[in-house]
Amino acid sequence: MMLTSIKNLPSDAGIYQYFDKDNKLLYVGKAKNLKNRVKSYWRFTPTLHPNPKQSLRILRMLEQAVKLEYIVVESEDDALILENSLIKQLNPKYNILLRDDKTYPYIYLDEGQDFPRFELTRKVIKGRNISYYGPFPNGGKVLLDSLYELFPLVQKKSCLREGKACLFHQIEKCLAPCEGKISPEDYQEIIKEVKQAINKRSILIEKLNEKMISFAMNERYEEAATMRDNMKTIEALSINSNIDLANDEDLDIFAILNGENRAVIVKLFMRSGRLISSSFTNFRTSDIYDENEAYKQALLEFYAVDSPHIFKHLLVAHNFEDREEIATLLSKRFGKKVELIHPQRGSKAKLIALALKNAQEILNKTEAKEEIEPKIAELFELVNIPYRVESFDNSHMMGVATVGAMVVWDEGKWSKQDYRRYALEAKDEYGQMREMLLRRIERFDKNPPPDLWILDGGETLRRLAVSLLKEAKLNLEVIAIAKEKLDAKAHRAKGAAKDIIYTEQSVFELKTTDKRLQWVQRQRDEAHRFAITYHQNKKRKEDTQNSLLQRKGIGPATVKKLLNYFGTFKAIEEATFQEIKEASSEKIAKILK
Repeated sequence: MMLTSIKNLPSDAGIYQYFDKDNKLLYVGKAKNLKNRVKSYWRFTPTLHPNPKQSLRILRMLEQAVKLEYIVVESEDDALILENSLIKQLNPKYNILLRDDKTYPYIYLDEGQDFPRFELTRKVIKGRNISYYGPFPNGGKVLLDSLYELFPLVQKKSCLREGKACLFHQIEKCLAPCEGKISPEDYQEIIKEVKQAINKRSILIEKLNEKMISFAMNERYEEAATMRDNMKTIEALSINSNIDLANDEDLDIFAILNGENRAVIVKLFMRSGRLISSSFTNFRTSDIYDENEAYKQALLEFYAVDSPHIFKHLLVAHNFEDREEIATLLSKRFGKKVELIHPQRGSKAKLIALALKNAQEILNKTEAKEEIEPKIAELFELVNIPYRVESFDNSHMMGVATVGAMVVWDEGKWSKQDYRRYALEAKDEYGQMREMLLRRIERFDKNPPPDLWILDGGETLRRLAVSLLKEAKLNLEVIAIAKEKLDAKAHRAKGAAKDIIYTEQSVFELKTTDKRLQWVQRQRDEAHRFAITYHQNKKRKEDTQNSLLQRKGIGPATVKKLLNYFGTFKAIEEATFQEIKEASSEKIAKILK
């Protein structure tokens, strides 16, 4: 079957996918010529077998591969984009997955205005005279607030519309351009000072320090402490460097380094010859690290279609295989020439060395930590170490205010910005979990799958999740945790019953003192807490709406009938006279409408 598939491949650009005997996706790759690329993986005599020149990772993948599928696209650029999208969405076993797909904020200025304001953005702003400063992975908001604290800028968008000087003018934070007390030309001089302070942060630090001392001298200690904290945040924005570029060049620098269990991406951002900000991201690799894949994903994710800015020269620490193809794609994406440079000597090579040095220091600190996640993977025989985990629970009371919740554990801490709540329609626990998991699977293209799912429930719910993932051809492991049943009932009371953990391989009853059990319980309990909070809020809201209907003379039985028909109070509110008449009676329709 595999041999036939390879022989029948077209010579077009496209992506190819290898699957194992259980139809699970093993690997996604892209090709300028599908036939030539896929053939390079194999030797055909005396029988079909993997090409021994491939990496250990690819050889291991090919040993498990039993099926090949492909998708033809128009060009190699399209193949690159589709490959990146499928890796994010499907998380193939032998592709690495970078989760750092956040768009960093920039400070921007519309210089087409007489009295412009500095604002934060993560997307392209429409306008001919837009200037961008950044990006600022951390501390962008603090930097912006400090600018408005230290310079007499137009403080609010609404200020100019009012046409009258306000409190900001009285406390000397604004020069009242709304009343013509400063000309556009003089205001531009202030703008020049602010621009200089954004790039040369020592100006800001000095001014903040003066303000802090002034507040402290006047016993305004809370405000002094805020200035102190802001100074620390701004100082931490970038890595200190004595590297001197002979010009005011703008550069983005990317360095990726692989360790034993983790890899790290370091990004440095140089503007006008100065390092203005930096960031780093860890990602798991184990033995599937691939330098080419790592750089491709990092660059394509960072410079997304709606990225506010890109410069002509991007520095990369390694000369990876698809460097020229990525440069071509980014040039087309942004309509300007973009080069990915791998410098060998000079000041730019020193910038790369600085990025790699910081990457190594981060790896050393990361790998020195004692982590419980590898112990979890070993105990439950997981393929991946669960550094990112999503845990699910649902909550209701006699079928009322049925909700679901997902909480996220990422790199040793709760990622609360990734928590999700689900208003559910299903009436039984099985249906509710199915509805919630399907909705999460539908979002994998925008928010990639984690390393592990944990469900609050038994083996039945675990098998449900596995079947849904298999149907979607996704590689994601699932465990479930449930209370041991006493007298056919699961008791949640502390000490009433043990927690049982269900995995693909076995059923575990661990001692209550076992740190691995406590880790799983912690995930379950956080999901339960989040679900209960949402349920209580939703029920309180529904109780209020119920009582309002009853005050109008509609009895509990009619309210229940309407809810069964329309599903929610919102749907009742939005229903037409005729719809309510059909669901209940003309009398009720007249009361409501």
